[in-house]
Amino acid sequence: MPSEAKILIVDDHEDTLYALESALAPLGYHLTRATSGDAALKEVLRGQVGLLLLDVRMPGVSGLDVVRYMRGVEQTQHIPVILLTGFGPDAELTAAAFRLGVADLVMKPIDPWALRTKVRYLFDAHERSHALEREVRELRARLKDHQDRDDRADRKHDDTGGRVPAQRERTDDDTRDGANDRA
Repeated sequence: MPSEAKILIVDDHEDTLYALESALAPLGYHLTRATSGDAALKEVLRGQVGLLLLDVRMPGVSGLDVVRYMRGVEQTQHIPVILLTGFGPDAELTAAAFRLGVADLVMKPIDPWALRTKVRYLFDAHERSHALEREVRELRARLKDHQDRDDRADRKHDDTGGRVPAQRERTDDDTRDGANDRA
């Protein structure tokens, strides 16, 4: 069953969005875009985002602000994020990004091959994690149903007073008596 999750690409420059979409198109994932931090948050909160590629510096809500907010919301806290920056190496930015749990920080211009490899790995890992979570929920539900049936059976047994029809144990005398009856 194909995943309904999508990759959200966020940048305030249209040409960067186009370049990122072109680089990721060969992967065959569902791609969507946003041009601001606010729009990105709205899209993420709607659900079905399996990976976020996010520009760090945007007017208004920055990429780091988006990640900070996401990490505080249970439904979005585990979505993998790749931050994109065109301002070169920055130790303070790198430290802040990784403290927030960002999966990677990528410098622009972006190498399409490297980006596709990172995106494929992170997106697929996130999807596998969700599949395992669904399976665990289903198994827990099945276990609960089984336990509920056992509890009902136990209550029914208790309602009868726990009486079970007595069965007489067969003895050696019974065996001899049966043999005498045939003779």
